Amino acid sequence: QVHLVESGGGLVQPGGSLRLSCAASGFGVPFYAIGWFRQGPGKEREEVSCVSSSANSDGSTNYADFAKDRFTISRDKASNTVFLQMNNLTTEDTGVYYCAASGSGLCQGVHGSDSWGQGTQVTVSS
Repeated sequence: QVHLVESGGGLVQPGGSLRLSCAASGFGVPFYAIGWFRQGPGKEREEVSCVSSSANSDGSTNYADFAKDRFTISRDKASNTVFLQMNNLTTEDTGVYYCAASGSGLCQGVHGSDSWGQGTQVTVSS
């Protein structure tokens, strides 16, 4: 059974950094596409970044415009975890961050996935 657990959120000042973790069980992260999403206060959920399967696809990554040059998604096979390194955070980055997985191996499949973690809160404030 696919299970995802996010961690690493917290309170950080503007300009600071956080590294979020999405620990997976029930499957190997190289075989799935894993996406990070976020939902800010009063906002719709939006995609942040995604990495496709390296075993069944090309392992490519993509980022929302607001995440480019500040966020980096990576995958660690040994710990079966996908990370989201977030730098130069702003108050606009405040929200609950979720990871989701798709067995299709493609990022297009992540949006419709029914495998989601419980989320981790990120608050950027001075």
